[in-house]
Amino acid sequence: MTLTASAEPAAPKPAPPRPQAVRRAWQRFSPYAYIAPFFTLFAAFGLFPLIYTAFVSLYRVELQTPDTMEWRGLDNYTALLGDEFFWTSLRNTFTIGVLSTVPQLVMALGLAHLLNYKLRGRTFLRTAMLLPYATSVAAATLVFAQLFGRDFGLINYVLGLFGVAPVDWQTGTVASQIAVSTIVIWRWTGYNALIYLAGMQSIPNELYEAAEMDGASKWRQFFHVTLPGLRPTIVFTVIVSTIGATQLFGEPLLFEGSVSGGISHQYQTLGLYMYEQGWGFFHLGRAAAIAWVMFMLIVVLVGVNALLVHRRSRKEAGR
Repeated sequence: MTLTASAEPAAPKPAPPRPQAVRRAWQRFSPYAYIAPFFTLFAAFGLFPLIYTAFVSLYRVELQTPDTMEWRGLDNYTALLGDEFFWTSLRNTFTIGVLSTVPQLVMALGLAHLLNYKLRGRTFLRTAMLLPYATSVAAATLVFAQLFGRDFGLINYVLGLFGVAPVDWQTGTVASQIAVSTIVIWRWTGYNALIYLAGMQSIPNELYEAAEMDGASKWRQFFHVTLPGLRPTIVFTVIVSTIGATQLFGEPLLFEGSVSGGISHQYQTLGLYMYEQGWGFFHLGRAAAIAWVMFMLIVVLVGVNALLVHRRSRKEAGR
């Protein structure tokens, strides 16, 4: 009589995942899958360059030998504080920013208020507002450089009709900054006007009807209904314009074609100064330090603006 081992029972097959569990897992993790491409690109082209620029700013790096790095610590930053051209470019950035941002936003607000009315051909006018923004900055700056020519420029010709002597727009400090600011105003006024127009159309018409029933004129409606309703939009455009003014580069570079921003650096901005140090004098470490100074300047300006807005909102809420 032979004994045979009993066969072991086969292991049960795992049950297939339940559709409800898969669906719940997908609902939980799908938002992260949707935003993963953005954060991947931001980390590769935004966060990594920012961190690496801070790393390079602590070293002496030359453009001809980028693999050779000499530790300098904060010497690149202290060297900027002792460079008179750094302070000149910082002052020019501030003055050109004010000369371009304030008239730009005021004109944009007026144009938006005008386009908010039911005008004939307003769709065409709204589209035409974006044409300067869509124009190449190089083409626009080269045209304006011809318009502001000293001997044969159209601007001096028109001024001569009123008995004004020819202005050297590329040599004078104030004149060159006004010319560069004019290019910025021309390019960005229509863009901001459309942003203000979108904000105006979101204001309820009931507020205007109530103000009109109270006998408020158009001007009083603008100051007491339109402007308060546009406050978040105005804050947004001020912040964006401040950032753009701090990073101004193309217009002053192409206005005369000089990296130094004129003979006496009279309209050299921080962007031009950084380009001159990095690709003119080949000091990549110092250029990286300038980039981080610009970044911190933007952070401070935006922070001050946000603080002022917050304080004003608290005052109005306490009334």
